[in-house]
Amino acid sequence: MAGSPDHKRDEERLRDPIVRFHSYLNGGTSSLLSTLIVFPVYKTVFRQQINNTPLHQAVGQLYKEGPVKLYRGVAPPLLMRTVNGTLLFGLQDTLLCQLSLSSQNVIFTSALPALAGFGAGLVEAVISTPLERVQNVLQNSQNDRHLPTLKSVLVRLKAQRPAVGYYRAFLPITARNTLGSSLYFGLKGPVCAVVAVQGLSPMVSSFISGTLTSMAISLALYPLSVLVANMQAQVGGEVKGVMACWKMLWKSRQQSVALLYRGGSLVILRSCITWGLTTAIYDRQKKRSD
Repeated sequence: MAGSPDHKRDEERLRDPIVRFHSYLNGGTSSLLSTLIVFPVYKTVFRQQINNTPLHQAVGQLYKEGPVKLYRGVAPPLLMRTVNGTLLFGLQDTLLCQLSLSSQNVIFTSALPALAGFGAGLVEAVISTPLERVQNVLQNSQNDRHLPTLKSVLVRLKAQRPAVGYYRAFLPITARNTLGSSLYFGLKGPVCAVVAVQGLSPMVSSFISGTLTSMAISLALYPLSVLVANMQAQVGGEVKGVMACWKMLWKSRQQSVALLYRGGSLVILRSCITWGLTTAIYDRQKKRSD
């Protein structure tokens, strides 16, 4: 209700710039730390998505290349994940407060975290697509010879029109990010509440909540991630639309769901670590700053 203590508290949070700043800061910090930890796992998954190789071969390739090349391309994902986390958690919290103030329907209110997550995911896609494009080009070993440095990649992409250069695969990224963010923020709270009933500490409950939620989301949206990686990894050559690229990808996987999901086991592991840590760190920082 408009005059309730909760409503007044939300109004105070919305007007408080320090609270708004903490949401963005906590989101960026938690994402940065989790990305540093799981980058080797991410790169292994990427190799499987691009080269369609088994896990042991992908790990063998990275091991042979050595630690220096293992972290080649770490700057773009580190920047991307930090920016994404800052925007995702900060914008979601801001939108949630604004939507909560304008909604007096209890049933509709329960869906507001997911709706706010959808809006945050949309903004995130606009900003993060160029960063993901650079990251995928750098991580594709086939580009090492003619695009050896970050500067060479940036120059090459800048010379192309946006839809082919920096904003390649924008539509599937938007679909993946908006759906993923909506599901994450819609499910995270209820799952955490169920886990907390088991008597676990708040941080452990947050970690498990982030793990279970992201595991389900990453598996459901994994085909979109594979499509994005394949569309963005190459620079130059014939440019095809989303549907044409999907048909080529499906054909290259021999029209097999099992082959399409190659690397899925590591996606689960990566999601468990990344979003489990991100959720736990964010929730802990949020409670300390509230």
